[in-house]
This record gives sequence, C-alpha cells and structure tokens, in this order.
Amino acid sequence: MWFKNLRVYRFTQDFSLDADALGDALETGAFVPCGSQELSRYGWVSPINHQSDSDAGLVHVNQDYYMICAKKQEKVLPAAVINEAVDEKAAAISEAEGRPVGRKERQSIKDDVMMELLPRAFARSSLQFAYIAVKKGYIVINAASASKAEELLAALRDVVGSLPVIPLLSKQLPHQMMTEWVNQGSTPERFILGDECELADPKEVSSVIRCKHQDLASAEINSLLQSGMIVTKLGLKWRQGVDFILDDQLAIKRLKFEDDIKEKANSHEAESKAELFDVEFAVMTLELSAFIDDLVAALGGVSTNTPSVDEIVAKAMKDDTAHTGVDEVVYE
Repeated sequence: MWFKNLRVYRFTQDFSLDADALGDALETGAFVPCGSQELSRYGWVSPINHQSDSDAGLVHVNQDYYMICAKKQEKVLPAAVINEAVDEKAAAISEAEGRPVGRKERQSIKDDVMMELLPRAFARSSLQFAYIAVKKGYIVINAASASKAEELLAALRDVVGSLPVIPLLSKQLPHQMMTEWVNQGSTPERFILGDECELADPKEVSSVIRCKHQDLASAEINSLLQSGMIVTKLGLKWRQGVDFILDDQLAIKRLKFEDDIKEKANSHEAESKAELFDVEFAVMTLELSAFIDDLVAALGGVSTNTPSVDEIVAKAMKDDTAHTGVDEVVYE
C-alpha cells in the first residue's frame, strides 16, 4: 500500500464532499469487468480488497484523509497475433478473387479480426491509488506518469461532477533550485543530496546525461553545470527517512520509505487486513504530509498562480514524452 510515486494536485476550491457523499459518487462509477466485445474498463473499487461491491466501501477514511482506488482492466491482444490473422484473411481474399487487398480493406479486416478475438483475449488489470488530504487541500496520486494521474482525475471528475484541481506548483522552479543545490553541494536543512541526477541542455532538448552512483560534488558534474546544463532530476533524501527522485515538474519518483517509518506501522498488532491497511495509511499520510510541506518550503513555498489550460496540458504531457538521442553516463 506504500506509495512509490507522487503526483500532487492542489484544490483551487475547498473539497466539498464528505466521505459518505464521495462514496456515493464513486458507486455510480464502480468498476465493472470488460464485456466480451470491450477493450478496456475503468472504475472504482475498495482500496482494501479491490472489489467494487465490497462491504469495506469505496472510500477508506482516516481522520481527514480519504483513500480511493481505481481499477483498469484491458484486453490483451498481441499485435503479432492480430497481424497474422489479418495476413491470412487478406491472402485468402486475394487468392479467391484474384486481386490485391488495399489498405482500407485491410483495416476493415483488422477490425473484424479484433472483434473475433476479443471474447477469447486475456484480461489484464491494474490498480491506481490516490488520497485526498481534505484540510491540506490536495490530492496525492500514486502514479509514475502524468497520463496515469490525469486518467484517474478524469474518472473522478466524471462521478463527482466538478474537480477544481491543478498540479502543485512551487514559487521557485524545481530545475533552478536543483541546479543550485548541486552546484553549491548543499541542500535545505531537511534534505540530503543523493548520488544520481539527470542533466539537460536547455538549448538542445535531446541532449541529456544521466549520472548514477556518482559524487554530485565531483569536478565532472561541476564542469557540466558550468557549460550551461541544468539539473532536471535529482536524487534526494528527506532526513525523516524517505529516499526519492525529484524532477523538474515537481513529481516524486522511486519513493522509498526507510524501515524506521514502516516499523511505526508494524509496531501495531493489526488483527485483520483492514486494520493493517488503516495503520499503514495513517503512518504514510502523516509522514507524507510533513514531507510535502518540507519539500515545497525548500522550493520557496506554494505558487498560487493558476496556470492556463494550455500550460497544464503541456506540463502533464512533458513527462510522458520520450527523449530522443539521449546520452547516458552510468557510474557504478
């Protein structure tokens, strides 16, 4: 249940639903498995046992934190299987009618093949967790990519009607602060530099250097910074016991809670799966609340400037756009 990635969104208005009202809203979009002719399904399940018709409910509450869970089911249709079936049908038509099969006809054949194969296809499921911090005014999503986070937000918006959230932004740009920290070899009081970073040339998008297991105060790193490169990802440690990677979109990746934190949950002898979930959820949200506060403070505080729709979309999509021509340096 421990989150491994964080995408944080800030409410621009108070979240008005209590836990019961939120649960009722999620019921209207509860998960239903894929039908025989459906490629995918997305809906809400219990965070505890991952069922949509569970007595545990679709919202798990601990104080002012509401945990929710979305389930996505997709039919698995390997491209090689589809293409082979299309080739066979196209070849049969060509032989029977003595003519070549054009592109549009092949596409039509492909659509028919997919409809034939769907009922026999395997279904693959995945879970996406998030929690709403009511008093803090944000929603935290355990998602490695912006697209996954936006998918959950879109589904939540569908059932609650309105979801006034924007990505959490800091007053100081993350890449500027990360570059400064590495350049100076020091961080704000509650953080420690890790041993990896990603450097990019702002004038050349495809120019990226990834450094791992490296002393970030080394002459090599300093030389790259002096040449004009900036830090777009940085390994850090929060002194309370959390290792993570921070990127230039204020996304947290590869989040790892140290044993001291997890032992706080293990020290309680839970008598059921639900009790264990509740204890871990309480400990995790308490730690993450302080962690997010410290991280935002290190970046100059929360920016309350509301970006335009275009800016939000651009930020969401940037992280999911693969770099091309990437140079990678790995130090073991």
